[in-house]
Amino acid sequence: MAVAERAWCVVVPHHASGARLARQRLASELAPLVPASLLADVVAVVAELVGNSVRHAHPLPGGVVRVAWRVHPDGDSDRIEVRVTDGGAGDSPRVRRVGPDSVDGRGLAIVAALADRWGVDRDGLGQCVWAEIS
Repeated sequence: MAVAERAWCVVVPHHASGARLARQRLASELAPLVPASLLADVVAVVAELVGNSVRHAHPLPGGVVRVAWRVHPDGDSDRIEVRVTDGGAGDSPRVRRVGPDSVDGRGLAIVAALADRWGVDRDGLGQCVWAEIS
């Protein structure tokens, strides 16, 4: 279903509950607009990005993480851009190589597998990890 470009931004706690709140809000806003399979991928990407932010980065002022998403209509299919902004960490986020028995370290590999492309933007206030999914 083609829709006009739309955008949302929410601020969630820099806490594990923030990932849940972001997933719920994103799912409720996008469910009527995009196919279920696309929604599932977008929700998974946001969950990984917010989870990584909480686990590895500093919060923005106020102890929060900003989560934004935008629907870009592209003809017959939609493209969703998601952005998770936090206070940054020492190292730039990157895909890690982990063994089959490792209990963590797969978050950005999941993002890379589900997204058409992803990256990291930095400014004076922190960092934003973004992904585009179609």
